[in-house]
Order: sequence, then structure tokens, then C-alpha cells
Amino acid sequence: MIEEGDDLIDEQDEPKETITRVTGMYKDWFLDYASYVILERAVPAIEDGFKPVQRRIMHSMKDLDDGRYNKVANIVGHTMQYHPHGDASIADAMVQIGQKDLLIDTQGNWGNILTGDRAAASRYIEARISKFGLDVVFNPKITEWQASYDGRRKEPINLPVMFPLLLAQGGEGIAVGLSTKILPHNFIELIDASIKHLQGKRFTILPDFPTAGIADFSNYNDGLRGGKVRVRARISQHDKNTLVISELPFGTTTSSLIDSILKANDKGKIRVKKIEDNTAAEVEILVHLPSGLSPDKTIDALYAFTNCESSISPLGCVIEDNKPLFVGVTEMLRRSTDNTVQLLKQELEIKLGEFEDQWHFASLERIFIENRIYRDIEEEETWEGVIGAIDKGLKPHIAHLKRPITTEDITRLTEIRIKRISKFDIDKAQQKIDALEDQIAEIKHHLAHLIDYAIAYFTRLKKDYGEGRERKTEIRIFDDVDATKVVIRNTKLYVNREEGFVGTSLKRDEYVADCSDIDDIIVFTKEGKMMVTKVDAKTFIGKGIIHVAVFKKKDKRTIYNMIYRDGRSGPSYIKRFAVTSITRDREYDLTNGNKGSVSLYFSANPNGEAEVVSINLRQAGSIKKLKWEVDFADILIKGRVSKGNLVTKYPIKRVELKEKGISTLKPRKIWFDETVQRLNVDGRGDLIGEFRGEDKLLIINQSGTVKTVTPEVTMHFDSSMIVMEKWVPKKPISVVYFNGEKEMYYVKRFLIEQEGREESFIPDHPNSQLEIVSTDWKPVAEVVFAKVRGKDRKENVKINLEEFIALKGISALGNQLTRDKVNQVNLLDPLPFLAPEEVHADELEVVDETEVSSSNAEDGGASKTNGNLDKDDEGQIKLFEN
Repeated sequence: MIEEGDDLIDEQDEPKETITRVTGMYKDWFLDYASYVILERAVPAIEDGFKPVQRRIMHSMKDLDDGRYNKVANIVGHTMQYHPHGDASIADAMVQIGQKDLLIDTQGNWGNILTGDRAAASRYIEARISKFGLDVVFNPKITEWQASYDGRRKEPINLPVMFPLLLAQGGEGIAVGLSTKILPHNFIELIDASIKHLQGKRFTILPDFPTAGIADFSNYNDGLRGGKVRVRARISQHDKNTLVISELPFGTTTSSLIDSILKANDKGKIRVKKIEDNTAAEVEILVHLPSGLSPDKTIDALYAFTNCESSISPLGCVIEDNKPLFVGVTEMLRRSTDNTVQLLKQELEIKLGEFEDQWHFASLERIFIENRIYRDIEEEETWEGVIGAIDKGLKPHIAHLKRPITTEDITRLTEIRIKRISKFDIDKAQQKIDALEDQIAEIKHHLAHLIDYAIAYFTRLKKDYGEGRERKTEIRIFDDVDATKVVIRNTKLYVNREEGFVGTSLKRDEYVADCSDIDDIIVFTKEGKMMVTKVDAKTFIGKGIIHVAVFKKKDKRTIYNMIYRDGRSGPSYIKRFAVTSITRDREYDLTNGNKGSVSLYFSANPNGEAEVVSINLRQAGSIKKLKWEVDFADILIKGRVSKGNLVTKYPIKRVELKEKGISTLKPRKIWFDETVQRLNVDGRGDLIGEFRGEDKLLIINQSGTVKTVTPEVTMHFDSSMIVMEKWVPKKPISVVYFNGEKEMYYVKRFLIEQEGREESFIPDHPNSQLEIVSTDWKPVAEVVFAKVRGKDRKENVKINLEEFIALKGISALGNQLTRDKVNQVNLLDPLPFLAPEEVHADELEVVDETEVSSSNAEDGGASKTNGNLDKDDEGQIKLFEN
């Protein structure tokens, strides 16, 4: 057994290592220090949500509070009477509280959480407790006190905070051996959750950040260890060459965000022309892009390679009973709400006692004066005699009192001045007693219905202080950004086919494509081998490279067509396959595996094209047919390990391309996932349609803009988007809008005139507003008229928009809907119409006039008219005949 202080030696008595055990005071010093840092500096208490320095700051501000602003330097100096640390730490903690705009009413330059600018020196800025802070934080009567660190003063053990303050402000600290990171939550949502808890209902609370932004809380894990929150900046497209960052992810500033963008640009991950920071009260960072760069891909690249997206790991750790407690935000809210109920109960009980004491003395005072008991003491010569005389005079009148009379009560009666006795008004005294009885009854009712009282308390807080505290951070589920799809191709890939090398340093050899340093490349050789490897300066693959390209993971559209000879003299096979997943740097054999196999023909087709090739055989023996054609379209697409179909058992002299083919793949189905606001080909969300290469997507926004775009999974969509569907070029768009300049409703129908360009179809006036938009062939609208004073409201009118106005240009004003005052316009179910069979967009024929008339006749519709609604002699709109 090794005793304390002994050296550890081996069996040969050769010293190898010395272990010195600490004893005495050294033994406890580290634990004492760790406990002090955890309890007194870094971690907030669950009872009031304050760290010790924050609690002492608020207590000092209450000491100094007279309704006016105080210099922060004065508050800091006063706090040092309670806090045994320097003024800098106190000032920094106070600035952090002030920037959260909840407990402190600030004046002066308190810094900017958006830009990261520091606050001015504490001698230049001022502060006072906010109305909310005075309302929910302080009540000396229910506060427990302790001696300050030097014993000269008293400070609160915990402040009686009657609100989930810790969750509203958030908290962060690093101690010895543990840390805490509690994210801020929304003021209104916390109150609603507290009310639900009191009502016995389930609730969920999620963080809300002062910097706004967008956040994915799907892995929040109730704020416990192991959870993760993904936060993103809000980025929108200002124009085709400019992006606007208008909200920041939590934990970043405009300075750190811009620095990360510049670093990514320097590394070649993204390409930026210029950055402008116009941030003032609101964030506005303009990111100018080089011409020809996709804004949608750049937005994803900003999320992938810069601080525009980051992840936060919450860790709910608080102090309870002088011990660290790891707890989720749901439990924190429950405990805070339950603590608020108990504090409200204590407050009511104290008020009840005060009112009962007031009622007791008011009743004694009335008895004392009304029955002129004060005259009984005129002949008494001793104090004991005075007390006894008053006590004797009161006894016949005190049956209704709620507690016995004490000497202190009688002493107070003797202190009543003669002037008060002479002016005593019995009616007013009784009114005061009645008012006190009402207040006592009210408090007893609150105590009997404590939960209802607490709910009313939280409801009042929401009403008084909730204005302007709505949620800032948008809750959304993020899709994962594939960095390889959005990274800028900042380097060039080369190949030396004969020697079998590929890489970015082979600048004297054949150029392949632009690539990035995070890309994978796929390589095929003459021997029928395939390998996928990381982009590098120079990599040996194998001699006889026949194809090299940047590899796309999970790519089912790129189809490889191949004809190979099995072995040195074996038969030849044909196969078609895709490469969707592989193991990097592993060599795959695409032939049957026999030695001497060779690839006779190979092509890579990005959209599954199937060409026609000519097979030429060598002259041997009695072969009659030496040449014929093979169409790859006749070959099924299978896995890369398949053997393939037999082409011939005879030796092939050569294979020649006869005719380029068309795609044999089905049109690509595209879905829109409302949850993440992104397109996908994985079947998530609502199916938009089947798209060929030339098909476009039609997008209409509430602002009155329309555009057609090629659908890509990297696209971003504006929150004001109201229409997204597959575009049929000859299908009209019908619109009813309010013209702000003319203050009238107008109708127009138009076709898209310029593909790929965003165009506005309502006048550029602040009051112009899109009312309804329809992409149906024969839409129907309902006009609801407003009530005019002195007249009966006109009946609703149905309008066939296809008959109401002919097709016009997208910039046309349209036709006036009506001169009568309109309340609203509703879109109804369209009329039946046999749409042309959907084929390729460029093959769709315009329906001629006779076909339209015929269709209308079958539907029972009237003939096409132009202009305003037809009116009779009295100006009444004619009803549409169904």
C-alpha cells in the first residue's frame, strides 16, 4: 500500500515516476475555487434567473431608484458595495442586461448587437429600471436577505422575480468543469406557455433571437445537452446581381459575417464582387455578384461556406439549492411559473395581513372615539392605569373584532391627536372600514382561486408589456446544402490519358472542366475500370483513360453507354448504367472480370441519351454480316455490375457513332416541399409536374410580378409567392387588381412575353394591389359590392373573365371592372374547359377563335365581349348567365 508522500517504485527499486499527493489546505483549494466560480460567477439561479453580479446590479439600481436616470458609473460604484469584483466586470454585465431591452431603460450609446459596436464608457451612459422591471422583479416584503460579502450591508439571496426571466433573456457562462447556454425565448410565447401550464395544458417553447433570422429547431431537444439549433441569415435577391442580407443568425454581427464572406471569397469557395454594409437601425448588407453568377446558388454557398449559417448547442444548466442542475427549458418554465404562483400567494397573504391590521385599528379607533373612551383616562395618573382604563372601556364593544387587543393597539390609540378626535367623521370612518372589508374579501377570493389570479396576472403582463415583442425569428426546417453543388469552380481539371494521370497541376495536358477543391471526379479507363477520387494536384488512375468528369452524387440522370469485349478473345457485350453511389478511391471493374477485357465503345450522357452505333466485324471464316447497327435505346438501364446483353461472339473491328440519340428517361418529376420552401426530386411535398429539359416553372408573387424559370433544386422562393406551377406558354393569366392611381378595380388577361425575365403586371403605385390571379383557362370571379349610405347593397355579381376581356400585353392597363364601390373580389371555381393535351411546351398550339366559340357554346357561355361590364339603362351590372 502506498502512503501519502511516498514515491512509487518498481520491484527492482528503480524510480520510474513520482506521484506527490497534496494534503492540508491544498487538497480543498481547487474544489473551493471551482465551487465559487460555478455558484458565484458563471451560472444563473433557477429561482430568479440571475447570476450574482446581475442580481447585485438590479439591487443597486433599486437602491438608487428615484425615477430619474443615473450614470452607469455611479451604479457600478454602488454595486461594488455588494460585488467583490472590479468595475469592468460589473459594467460589462450591466451593458449585457441593457442590450436585452427588458429590465433596464437605457439612455446614450449602449452599443449595437447587430454590428458588434461596444457601448460608450460607463461615465457617458445612463440607466434606470424599466417599468417592467419594477413590476416583476422587486418586492422587499417577500425577499429573503443575507449579509453582503463584507458584512456591512444586506443583499437579496434571490430576487422575487414573478416572470420566466431566465428564458426571456437567455444566459451563458463558462465555469470550471461545466458551462451553461440557455437561449433567449419570446416574451409573449413565454407568457402564453405559463398560462397553458397553469391551465394544465401541454406547451412547447422555442427560442427567439433579438437578431431575428431564420432557425431550425427540429433538434432543439428542449434546450438540453446534445441538442442543436441551426440558424441562418435572411438573404433575398435584390436584383440579378445583388443579394441583400437583412437579418443575422444569432451569435454573429455584421462585422463577423462580412469577414467570413470575404474569407470564403479569398479561398475561392464563393465569388463576390463587392460588399456594402448599410446597417443602421436595421441590418442591410448588400452583396454584389459578378455578372453571370446564379444568385440562388450563391445564397446556398453563403450558407455552406460562411457564417450566414451556424449551429448552436444549447445546454440548460442552472443553480438550485447551491448545486448545478441540468434541466430543459420546459421544466424551467414550469418551475418559474410555479414559483411565481407561490410569490403571488406570499404577496397576497402579506397584503391580507396589512389590510386586516388596518381594519382592526380602524375599528378600534372608531370604538375609541365614538364611545368617548378617551375621557376614561382623564383621572388616571399612571401609564398602567391609562392602559387599563382604555382596555376596560373597549371590552363591551369588541365582540366583532377578529383578534384580541394587544398593548400595542392601546398604545396607538393614545397617540391619536386631539385635532383628529375633534374632526372625526363617523360616516367616513365606516366607509373606510367597508372599503377595507371589500379589499379583504377580494384578497381572500384571490387566495381561494390562486391559479385564476395567476393567469390574470400573466394576462396583464402580456397586455401591458407585450406590444412590440412579437416573434422575430422565423421557424423553419432547413434542407441540407450540398456544398459540392454550390461551390465556385475555382480551379481547372486536366488529364493525361496515355500515362493515366488526372489533377489540377497538369496544365500542359488536356483540359477537362472547371472544378473545386472539394469535388470528386469519376474516371473510366480502356480496360473497363472505373474509379471515383478526390480532386488533387496529381493522381494516378491507370493508363488509357477514356472519360473523366466531375462526379455528382446520387445522379440518376447521367447514363453511361458501353460496349466491351470479355477477355482477350471472348464475346462482346453492351450495357447501360448509372453510377449513384461508390466508395472513394476503390477501383471498380465494369466488365465481366476476365483478363484482357477492353472497352470498345463508351459514352457519358447527362440526360440519358441513347445513340445509334454501327458495329463492324473483322473478316473471319464464313461470317456473312460484317456490319449492322445497334440502338442503345433498346437496352434497358441496369446497375453497373450487370454483365450486359450479347452483341456478338465474333471479334469486333470497330464501333462507330451512327446517330446521336434523344433522352430515353422519363420526364423528371419535381415536388415542392412547403416545409423547407424548396424544390426536390425525392417525392417530398406536393407534386408540381413532370419536366423535360425545356420546360419552365411559372412563379407569381403577391407584389404583382411574374417570371418563368428553369426548375432547379437550388432555387429560393420569396415568402410572398402565391402561384407556382408548370408553365404552359399559351395558357392565359387572368388578374383582377386595384389601381392605386385611378382608385378603381381593373381586369386584365395576358401571356408571358419574355421567358426568364421577371415582369410586373400591375401599375407601380404604392396603393396598387393584386386582388386575385388565376391560371385557369376559363376563370370566374365574384364581385362583392360595398354598402353605400342611403342605398341597399347591390347583389354579388359573377364574371366570366375569359369573356370579359380579350388577351392583351402584360404591360396593358386592362379594362375597368366597375364604377361602383367594391368591397372585395373572390375567385370561384372555373368553368369546364377541355384543355389541349399537354405536350412539350413548344408544341402547344393556340386554340383558334372557332374552337373557343364552339367550346363556349357547349358550356352554355355567351359570346366573347370586350370592355367594361355590360350595364342596363340604370347602370346596373348585368348578371353573368351560367
